[in-house]
Amino acid sequence: MNRKNALDDPAIAATAWGRFRLLMRWMSLIGAALVAIVLGFLYWTDTPMPIHMIIATSLGVWLTFMLGTALMSLAFLSSGTGHDEQIEDFLGKEAGYDEKD
Repeated sequence: MNRKNALDDPAIAATAWGRFRLLMRWMSLIGAALVAIVLGFLYWTDTPMPIHMIIATSLGVWLTFMLGTALMSLAFLSSGTGHDEQIEDFLGKEAGYDEKD
């Protein structure tokens, strides 16, 4: 079973990775806005904010947000390019299930 990978086609690959990069750029800006909101909330609640806390909070919020964004974006990339349909179900074959079920 040798199916052609959708990302083997340069046009599909360029489109898919372009969409991924565009989504990541927009989400990084949204993540930066989210950091500003969190820091603004901490300032508004009169939380003492030494520089180390500001740096740690900023990095923690932004990196967590970006990790979730990257993982979800890769899931959409995989689905959108047909990678999900290329998976061979070995356990289903062992159990006797047909791929069409």
